[in-house]
Amino acid sequence: MDKNQIIPELANEGIWIGRCHVPKKNAFKNIAGPHVIWAHKGIVYDLSYYFKSTSELINTSSYKEFLKVNDQNITQIGKLEEILENSIFHNRDEEKPFLLAPNDTQAVKACGVTFIKSLLERVIEEKAKGDPMLANEIREEITATIGEGLNNVRPGSDHAMKLKAELKKRGIWSQYLEVGIGPDAEVFTKSQPFSSVGFGAEVGVHHDSGWNNPEPEVVLVVTNKGQIVGATLGNDVNLRDFEGRSALLLGEAKDQNGSCAIGPLFRMFDDTFALEHLKTSKVSLKIEGNDGFLLEDSSDMGEISRSPEDLVSQVLSDNHQYPDGFVLFCGTMFAPTLDRDKEGMGFTHKISDKVVIASPKLGQLVNWVNLTNRIPRWQFGINAFVDYTLKRMIG
Repeated sequence: MDKNQIIPELANEGIWIGRCHVPKKNAFKNIAGPHVIWAHKGIVYDLSYYFKSTSELINTSSYKEFLKVNDQNITQIGKLEEILENSIFHNRDEEKPFLLAPNDTQAVKACGVTFIKSLLERVIEEKAKGDPMLANEIREEITATIGEGLNNVRPGSDHAMKLKAELKKRGIWSQYLEVGIGPDAEVFTKSQPFSSVGFGAEVGVHHDSGWNNPEPEVVLVVTNKGQIVGATLGNDVNLRDFEGRSALLLGEAKDQNGSCAIGPLFRMFDDTFALEHLKTSKVSLKIEGNDGFLLEDSSDMGEISRSPEDLVSQVLSDNHQYPDGFVLFCGTMFAPTLDRDKEGMGFTHKISDKVVIASPKLGQLVNWVNLTNRIPRWQFGINAFVDYTLKRMIG
C-alpha cells in the first residue's frame, strides 16, 4: 500500500485535520483517547491543547493561526506513515496511535440520488422490491424508457416538472424520481456522532442482507453557519435489498454498526485546495475479494445534478440548525451491477472484501468488509466523550 497515495505526498501540501486514538504514554495529560490532530510534512501533531474536537476547530474561523510546528503547546504524536500502517485493523497495536474517523460531534448527513446513474438504480431497487433476480430485466426496461431523458435535467426546473408529468402518464413515476429531479433533495441522517469508522477499519453489512454495496462519495465539511470549509471521502455502505423492500427501511439500510466510513483526514480549504477543485474532482472505487473478484470504476463530481452549495442549503437553513456543524455525503453515481457469482444476480459484498475509495486531492479511504455483528461494537458515544473531556480538564 502506497502511503503517499493514502494522503497525497504525506501531507506535504494542504491542511490535513483529523482524529487519532493516542495511548496513555503519548497522550495529552497522559489520558488515552481521541485527540485532534494536524498532519504536516509526514508528522502528526497533537492539537489537544487548543481543541477538544474537530467540530470545535472547524467552527473556529481563526484555527489556521494555531497550526505552528514551533508552538510548545503542540507536540508530535508520531510519523504519519507509521500511524497509517497501525490504523489497518489487522495490523493494529492498541498501544500505538491509530487514525479514527475525522468527524466527532458533528451531525452525519447524506444526500441521495444526486447522480442519474444511481437514481436509476434506486428506481430499479424499488420496482424489484429488493430482489436482485428481477433487477436485470427491470434495469433494461427502465433505462430504455427514461435513461437518456434524464441526463440533462436540472432538478426542480420547468423541464423537470414537464418530464415528471409525462412519466406519471406512463405509470413509471417513483419516489426516487421525485427527489432526483424534483425541487427537494433527499436528505437523511446517515449515522450518529462518534459512530463513524475511519481509515483501515472494518465496515459492516447486516447478516440478513443478500444484496448490498459500497457507495463511494465526497463528504463535505460544513460549519454551523453553513460554510463549506473542507472535504474528505466516505463510504455510505448500503443494503439494497432492505431499502428496495420499502423506503421506510432506509434507516435499517443505512445506519448499522460500521456502515459509515469517513477519512482518512479532512482536507481543509486553502490556496492549494478549494471548492472549485472539489466540483471537478474524480472519485474511484476498487473492490478486491478473496474469491479473486475485482471491480474498478470511477466517477466525476462534475456529473452531480445538484451543486454542493445547493445540497448544504437544503440541510441547514432557518428550518434546521446544526450547532456543531455537520459532514455531508454528496451522493454517489456508483451502484455496482457487475455479476459476481450467478449471471443476472449483480454485485453484493462478501466477507473480507477490500474497498478502496480514492480521489487525487483527498487521498484514499481503505476498509475491509465484515458483518455488523462481528466487527468491534460502537461504545464511545457522547457520554464517554463528555467524561473523557472532563478528565482532561482536571488532569
